[in-house]
Amino acid sequence: MGVFIRLVALFVSAILLALTARFNPGNVVLFYPPYRIDMSLNLFVLVMLGVFGLLGLLIYTINAAKDMPQRVAAYRRGKNEREGNKAFREALKALFEGRFGHAEKAATRAAELPENAALASLIGARAAHNMSQSERRDAWLARIEGDLPYKTARLVTTMELLVDGHQPEQALEAVTELHANGTRHIHVLRWALKANQQAKKWSEVLRLVKALDKHRSLHSTLSMRLRELAYQDLLSDHGHDAESIRRLWQNIPSEDRSKPFVAALAARTMVAQGLHDEARNLLEKALQTTWDSRLLTAYRDAAASEGSAALLAQIEHCEAWLAMHPVDPELALTMGVLCLKQKLWGKAELHLEQALFYAVEVSSVRAANLKLAQLHEELGLKDKSSEYYRACALVDL
Repeated sequence: MGVFIRLVALFVSAILLALTARFNPGNVVLFYPPYRIDMSLNLFVLVMLGVFGLLGLLIYTINAAKDMPQRVAAYRRGKNEREGNKAFREALKALFEGRFGHAEKAATRAAELPENAALASLIGARAAHNMSQSERRDAWLARIEGDLPYKTARLVTTMELLVDGHQPEQALEAVTELHANGTRHIHVLRWALKANQQAKKWSEVLRLVKALDKHRSLHSTLSMRLRELAYQDLLSDHGHDAESIRRLWQNIPSEDRSKPFVAALAARTMVAQGLHDEARNLLEKALQTTWDSRLLTAYRDAAASEGSAALLAQIEHCEAWLAMHPVDPELALTMGVLCLKQKLWGKAELHLEQALFYAVEVSSVRAANLKLAQLHEELGLKDKSSEYYRACALVDL
């Protein structure tokens, strides 16, 4: 419809122009002695229109020629930008698909575009790392070392890749730089935890576990296991003298002191340094909070010397606990061991046989048979003692 209207308007204009020209009697005379040119007004108008048209075309051609370099440069920039963005999308797609070689090649093309250079370098670094090409990975990361807007992205990527490559010391350098910049979000804390765990810096592991627990960003089982590993290393490393183990125990948070693993480990370390009284006290407090067989095992290992008031107090504690846990094999075994040490032969035999009756764990059965064998050996019952020794050996087999 629009084309038809334009055609009609063109025809109407042509008719009006023809009618106007037909009834236009005007003349134009151009006189330049000795020359004289006569022409109709219509022809003069047409000539002038032609002249102005040619003049406009000439000016447009000159301007177009002047703008040609900029237009060519803009065309090339647009082409490069389209190709760079296409390569960037291909690199991302290949990285997520696990085609790391293709991802690195596409990242090389994408990095030619300045706007994509930093992010393409991060993609290339991850792709090279997944192909175990650490030198190329470091080269990719070095490309954007001075790029401030992407500093955090570079450091987080560096930390992740170094931890994954089991290079904890270098990863911790990136963690330190991130913390100096104030970057402490959950993702960074998790990777910092892994780096410190690999570096066996257990004090920092404990601090990070507590920080992540506050945000509920760590599974409770994993959190407890990491705490156990940390305390195991700390207690083993700092337990070389009595004063250091006391100081370390005081620095452990109260909520962790009652944990069975921590309390039992600390008690064994204290016993190794001759701190039997401290070991028994902490175990008795832990047992009031949590009833656990590991605590009972440590409690009998921390037994006081024969005939002492402390040993009698231990036996009294066990008697009170037996009223609440009458069929606990570890408690019966502990009671039997303490009575054996105090030379209460009857009570020792009763509780050791009770422990043997209720025992489920192989270690408990072996320990009960061994203590019964020792008891009867003390009483001079060689045959009975040999029988329990044989039973102990059969358990091991």
